[in-house]
Amino acid sequence: MKTIKLVLALIVFTLNYTQAQKKENQPTLKNNDTMKTYVIERNIPGAGDLTAEQLKGISQTSCSVLKEMGPKIEWQHSYVTGDKVYCVYKAETKALIEEHASKGGFPANSVSEVTTVISPATAEQ
Repeated sequence: MKTIKLVLALIVFTLNYTQAQKKENQPTLKNNDTMKTYVIERNIPGAGDLTAEQLKGISQTSCSVLKEMGPKIEWQHSYVTGDKVYCVYKAETKALIEEHASKGGFPANSVSEVTTVISPATAEQ
């Protein structure tokens, strides 16, 4: 009986150790601790009328520039309205947002750092 308990304990230890090693060896995601969230307002006449193909092309250009710039800037998502596009980015600095816009040929009419996020849940707190 002691042998069975010892073997089971050894198996559990080995499984836990193996899982810990796998976690240590997995690539880590970008470090967002130093990254701030920004909202970019882009004045683009007729933005709401852009086709899916045009939006895809714009997205591909943005992603290409981001890849070139490295891990200090990330595009989260964008909202397309009639004549404007509002983009949400994470970046270490506002200058990186402006550099991305310049390299991609995108307007960045307003770049604002997000200081707080609220939602309906805020009313319940």
